[in-house]
Amino acid sequence: MAVLLHHIVIDAHDLPTLARFWTQMLGWRILSEREREIVIGAAETAPVGICFMPVTDRKIVKNRVHLDLTIGAEERDAEIERILALGARRVDIGQTGAESWTVLADPEGNEFCVVRPKTTLIG
Repeated sequence: MAVLLHHIVIDAHDLPTLARFWTQMLGWRILSEREREIVIGAAETAPVGICFMPVTDRKIVKNRVHLDLTIGAEERDAEIERILALGARRVDIGQTGAESWTVLADPEGNEFCVVRPKTTLIG
């Protein structure tokens, strides 16, 4: 049996604020909250969650791993504006402007992308 992805862990200075941002953005909820760990997910039985862990050092360089999020093409621009209103910001990591994704950062500077939805052809 192969291992399964359990949590994606994001380092944070302010766990409650960052967890709240991500829950509002994803429509998830807080599943577990402790002094040194907050876990969020779609539901208690969801196969994957995000875990926020405290750090004291500052983020200096671009993330080596980031999340790609997607939504329907007709809703994409409005969703990006909603995410920005929650506290995200646009980030320039060397894009040309021709990409099929928009690079954003959460309130603590962790980059993520909103990408065009995949289209699946059946047949």
